[in-house]
Amino acid sequence: MTLDDILASLFPGGSDIDVTAAMIAGKAVLPGAGPVHVLGITQGQPLGVDEAIVLAGRVIEIVRSGDRAPILFLVDSSSQRMSRRDELLGLSEYLSHLAKALLLAEAEGHRTVALLYGGSAAGAFIATALAAGTLVALPGAHPAVMDLPSMARVTKLPIDVLKAKAEATPVFAPGLENMVQTGGIHVVWDENAPLAPQLAAVLQRPQGQDDRGRLGAERGGRRKAAELAERVAVAAALDRGSQDG
Repeated sequence: MTLDDILASLFPGGSDIDVTAAMIAGKAVLPGAGPVHVLGITQGQPLGVDEAIVLAGRVIEIVRSGDRAPILFLVDSSSQRMSRRDELLGLSEYLSHLAKALLLAEAEGHRTVALLYGGSAAGAFIATALAAGTLVALPGAHPAVMDLPSMARVTKLPIDVLKAKAEATPVFAPGLENMVQTGGIHVVWDENAPLAPQLAAVLQRPQGQDDRGRLGAERGGRRKAAELAERVAVAAALDRGSQDG
């Protein structure tokens, strides 16, 4: 689906959304659910310091408005922009700022939903799609936290070893199906059905419910994450209790 197709299916009554320099910003009304803020990056563009600071600023403006309307973040990007300028300006801090802005919005009562309809990878994927409270996708989306050649350079493991691991566990493998198995993607929408009711269904989920670990365990993509997180939470609670005592 093209961006125009997606917006028409999400907001059949029309929308006030602009696309400028591959960045999406605006507002629309979701049938039966009310106003929705729409942000994002499109056209497969990399996410650099300029885009990250603008998008983070828009999220903060939305939070300051106090309307608590949901934020839909549309994602079709490449990875972060790895230019010398972006790196010297502190790209990692800009990406972190954008991710924290989305986390702040969720904490302040705005449901944050990312819709991955194209590609995204590495820091750009983490700072946008994975930073939202809920990540959904359309068929044909192609996420990658890190491609295998890059992983080989970082881990110093041979590419053949990583390919074998990717075949054995989704955690090491890029692609839509693997991200669904790990629980990172909550659901893949049906592109042949209207998207508005599918977004409304996501917005009806209890707020603050991060069930990615549970989904990963149920789907077999991350068998231990939820269990370990629970053990850490219990240990932390016991430690706080002993300190208070």
